[in-house]
Amino acid sequence: MPAALNLLLFVLLAPALLGCSYLLILTLLSRRMPQQLAARKDLRFDIIVPAHNEAGIIKQTLQSLKKLDWPETHYRIIVIADNCTDDTAAIASANGATVLKRHNDTQRGKGYALDHGIRFFLESSPGDAVVVIDADTQVSENLLSCFAARLSSGADAIQAHYGVLNPNDSWRTRLMTIAYSAFHAVRSRGRERLHVSCGLRGNGMCFSRALLLEQPPQVYSLAEDVEYGVLLGLNDVRVHYADEALVLAELPTSGADSASQRQRWEGGRFAVAKAYSGKLLHHALRHRSRISLDLALDLLTLPLAYLCISIAVTACLAGLASLIYPTQFFWLWLCLSLLGALILHVLRGWQLSPLGPAALFDLLRVPFFIAWKLVVMLKQKGNTNWIRTKRNNRH
Repeated sequence: MPAALNLLLFVLLAPALLGCSYLLILTLLSRRMPQQLAARKDLRFDIIVPAHNEAGIIKQTLQSLKKLDWPETHYRIIVIADNCTDDTAAIASANGATVLKRHNDTQRGKGYALDHGIRFFLESSPGDAVVVIDADTQVSENLLSCFAARLSSGADAIQAHYGVLNPNDSWRTRLMTIAYSAFHAVRSRGRERLHVSCGLRGNGMCFSRALLLEQPPQVYSLAEDVEYGVLLGLNDVRVHYADEALVLAELPTSGADSASQRQRWEGGRFAVAKAYSGKLLHHALRHRSRISLDLALDLLTLPLAYLCISIAVTACLAGLASLIYPTQFFWLWLCLSLLGALILHVLRGWQLSPLGPAALFDLLRVPFFIAWKLVVMLKQKGNTNWIRTKRNNRH
């Protein structure tokens, strides 16, 4: 019986053992990255802003992009008015953007809009790189300077730090801000120090012209950014992390809108993990590629909520088993160790977030947040449609 029980407990705890060990390594490597600024400002950029019915917020995004610390003659803002039925195109045009109107009832979603914009860039612009910014985003003035510094050093794909514009709107946005900081800042810093790919986040991405000519991002899934980052990794192209460059986007505050967003993000990510984890591991072993190995580990690391569930279920079963078999206390100690690694990762995320000490009390709501996420993912099962997240439009 103990042998069968040990096998069962190992299977239950395996996701947490893998995920928590990986996150602990990245947490320990997450000290601040050195800043990089361009010594020269002659690179030319096209900034592509995919927009679907964003009339309420597109003006603020364009105003933010106009404040970039870069010569105005060396960057162009292109808004893709994708299947819009409002005044997005007119507002963008009135605010100095080049507007491309796209209408297609069957090919809907951000992937198709990006494909349209990148084709336009390659055909009409002599620019050196493309930057992708979401329509609800505020950017730091050093964004292009940070990208240019890395492009000049040989990078072909770069990801800026993706943060939250409205962290204190509700307990839900505060928890999500901590999760963002853990996922975007802690993981990305650690991965950059390991000289592997930090992956793509969909917002604040930069691609060189040479890369787009060779490997255009023709991906249209619910997680087109994650999928393109994986495809780059399979071709030994790593995404560099620009820690000091910021893109800040607004999180939804209501439970319904948050659920819609989580359904798209996590459902799409699970689909990519299912499709590519094996390919990445095979490529890593065959070509000794640490980029592919890390991308596989990243995809196989479950969201924090599921890691907590794995630890909790194993700990409960091990606790009951220890009443009969005292040797099962080993599993309890292992569960506590993994939980400690997870807590350290979350606290590091809080430390790197813009939140103060009061946000730590919101962590008491984590059990309810986990239950909510389980419901969200059960509803997501089988859905492959792109779902637009509602904006608060409060700027």
